[in-house]
Amino acid sequence: MKFKIIFAITTFLVILMINSQVLEIDEEFEKVTCGSAIKMTHIPSSYKLHSHSVAYGSGSGQQSVTGLPDADDPESLWIIKGAHGESCPRGEPIECGSVIRLKHSGTNKFLHSHHHRSPISKQQEVSAFDGLDTGDNWKVICLDKSTTYWLREQKFQLLHVETSAYLFANEEYVYNNPISGQIEVSATKKTGENTEWAVQEGIYFADRHYN
Repeated sequence: MKFKIIFAITTFLVILMINSQVLEIDEEFEKVTCGSAIKMTHIPSSYKLHSHSVAYGSGSGQQSVTGLPDADDPESLWIIKGAHGESCPRGEPIECGSVIRLKHSGTNKFLHSHHHRSPISKQQEVSAFDGLDTGDNWKVICLDKSTTYWLREQKFQLLHVETSAYLFANEEYVYNNPISGQIEVSATKKTGENTEWAVQEGIYFADRHYN
């Protein structure tokens, strides 16, 4: 039986996962918090939201964002920041409906979207960009309406604020070289299961209000 160990910083929390099923998350780490470095899993495909120093050959020509099947790749870590022009203190729990930015840990560019077309599905392109503008703002939509906060392992959607399009992926849209086997990530106006994600592995700051 294989175990995956996730280390959370500020305390020595160790979460054991067996076959990708979380057994236990300590209470102070249940909420997704500012400053944490997270991996986002696309629910239908289990691919991770990913980026790298490979630019799109069409559209904006900005850094590409994809879905990657390898859960252990460090290039799938995204650091949670406040909305453009706003601060977000480390360890601050994020409420459902909040607007955030996601900074790619490997290249320091932000998850971004705009009205360019995506290369395969011809939907709205999603890129990683360092322009530091409001095109980096995404709204967290929790699908469990009974919760106040964005919780780990719970389904959510990301809505691009400027264009009102949802972060989307589909296993049918697969790239060839130089990123063979990775799937396209784009944005769509239509909500559905392919716009559903969950926060799973990562490096987490504890809820700073936890007693």
